[in-house]
Amino acid sequence: MARYIFITGGVVSSLGKGLASAALGALLQARGYSVRLRKLDPYLNVDPGTMSPFEHGEVFVTDDGAETDLDLGHYERFTGVAARKTDSISSGRVYSNVLERERRGDYLGKTIQVIPHVTNEIKDFLKIGADEVDFMLCEIGGTVGDIEGLPFFEAIRQFGQDMPRGDCVYMHLTLLPFIAASGELKTKPTQHSVKELRSIGIAPDVLVCRSESPIPEKEREKLALFCNVRPDSVIAAMDLKSIYEAPLAYHHEGMDSAVLAAFGITDAPAPDLSKWEDVADRVYHPEGQVRVAVVGKYTQLEDAYKSIAEALTHGGMHNRVKVQAEWIDSEIFDREDAADRLQGYHAILVPGGFGERGTEGKIKAAAYAREHQIPYLGICLGMQMAVIEAARNLAGISNAGSEEFDHESAGQRRFEPVVYHLKEWLEGNRTIQRKADDDKGGTMRLGAYDATLAAGSQVAEIYGSTAISERHRHRYEVDMAYRDQLEAHGLRFSGVSPDGRLPEIVEFKGHPWYIGVQFHPELKSKPFAPHPLFADFVRAAVEQSRLV
Repeated sequence: MARYIFITGGVVSSLGKGLASAALGALLQARGYSVRLRKLDPYLNVDPGTMSPFEHGEVFVTDDGAETDLDLGHYERFTGVAARKTDSISSGRVYSNVLERERRGDYLGKTIQVIPHVTNEIKDFLKIGADEVDFMLCEIGGTVGDIEGLPFFEAIRQFGQDMPRGDCVYMHLTLLPFIAASGELKTKPTQHSVKELRSIGIAPDVLVCRSESPIPEKEREKLALFCNVRPDSVIAAMDLKSIYEAPLAYHHEGMDSAVLAAFGITDAPAPDLSKWEDVADRVYHPEGQVRVAVVGKYTQLEDAYKSIAEALTHGGMHNRVKVQAEWIDSEIFDREDAADRLQGYHAILVPGGFGERGTEGKIKAAAYAREHQIPYLGICLGMQMAVIEAARNLAGISNAGSEEFDHESAGQRRFEPVVYHLKEWLEGNRTIQRKADDDKGGTMRLGAYDATLAAGSQVAEIYGSTAISERHRHRYEVDMAYRDQLEAHGLRFSGVSPDGRLPEIVEFKGHPWYIGVQFHPELKSKPFAPHPLFADFVRAAVEQSRLV
C-alpha cells in the first residue's frame, strides 16, 4: 500500500508546486522508491482540453488519451513515469461523475451533498493504483482558501484520517516575500497561510518556502515555532537558473530527508544523484549555442509551449549546446517579410495550434525554411502548414488550405482542402468515427498511436526503427489523396499509420533537415532521455550554425 504525500500551496499561485512535486518524486526515486504523481485541479472544466492556451498553458496528453494539466509534463520529465488518465482530475470531472451516478440511481434516493458524496468521489480517485507504488504524490491545484478548492482540502483531510496513522504527509508550499525597504524576509504571509490550512483540519508536516535569498536561521526558527513544524522541515526553495537543478537544490536543503522523517523512515538508502548531476552539468556547461525560431500563435505565454521549450533544452543538452529559443508570433508575417525576420536563425520550429489565426505566417515560415535549406520541424498544425505550403508553391494547388478554416467561415469554401477533418481511425480493434460538428471536448484523436516508417527514410534513421508510438492531439488530417501529387514534388510521406490510411510524418528529399509530424514528440522528451527528433533537430541546427 502506498504512502501518500499531499502538496498544497498558499499565499499566491504559480509558486512551483508542480516542480516541487516532480523534484521530490525524482529524489524518492533516487533513493530506490517507486512513485506516481497526481494532480487535483479545482476548476469546473472537465479537463483543460477546451481551454485556451492563454488561460491554462499547454494541454499535456497521456498515452491513454487524457488531456491534462501541464504539471503532469513536469512529473513525467523528472520521474520518467508515464502519466495516465487516473493521474489527473478536476472539480468538473468529480461533479460530472457524481451527477451521472445520481441520475442512474446509484445513491438510492439519498440527498447528494459535497460531504460525503463529492469528497468520497475524490477519495476513491486517490485510491486508484495505491498498491502499485511506494509513494503517491498528490498536488492540489490553486491555493488554500480558494472557495472552489475546499472539497479537495476536505477530502485529503478525511483521507489522512482514513489511512493508517503515519501513512499521509502534508507538504505546504508558500512565499516568503522580501521587503527591500526594510531588507527583511517576511514570514507573516506564510503564518497566515498555515493558519488557514490548520483551520480546515490539516497541519503541514513540511514547509517549503519560496524566496529570493536563503532563509536566515532566525526566520527559520520563527516559521517552525509559529507554524508548528520542526526547524529541519522548513525548506528553502530559492530561485534557480534551471528547473533541472531542482532535485539537487531540494536535496541540499533536506526536502527528501524531511519528508521521510515525517513518515518515520530513518533507514532510507542514500540517494544516487549522479543522473541529475550529469543533467545539471550539461545545462550549465554548454560548448556552443544555437538560435531556434519558434513561430507560433500563443507566443505571448511561453507555458502554452512548455513541453516544446523543455524538449529543445533536452536536445541542446544531448548535443552539449545551449538552445536559445526565440518565440515569434506568426501573425507578425502579415506585416513583415519572413526573410527579414527569420534571417540568422539556425533552425525553425512551427508548433501546433487550432484555428485559422496566424496560419498564413506559419506557411511563410515553412516556405522560408524549405527555400533557404534551414532545418525545419513542424508539429501537428506545423506539419499541416508545411504540406499546404508545398501544395501551393510546388504542386500548383494555389488555393490549398484546410477544411478547419473553411469550417470557420460559415460554410463559405475558400480553399481546396488538402487538410480535412478526421472522419475515421482505428483505436485498437475499434473504429472511431467523428463528424465536423461534434463537440470539441475529448473528440480528437488523442493519446498514443503506432506509426510505420519507410525503410531508408530520414526519420527511420533518426528513430533507429521503422515502428514507433507517439502521442496525438488533433482533429484534422492531411488528405492522403494528395500523396502522389506531393511526393512527385519531393515531399515524401515517410511515416503512416499501420493500416496506411493516415499520414504521420512528411520529409523533404534533398533538404538537410525538413520534417513534419502529425503527433507531439515533445510530450515524451526527458532531460535524461531526449526525444530522438529533438536531439537530431538540434544537431542539424548545430550543423547549420557552422555554415552561417
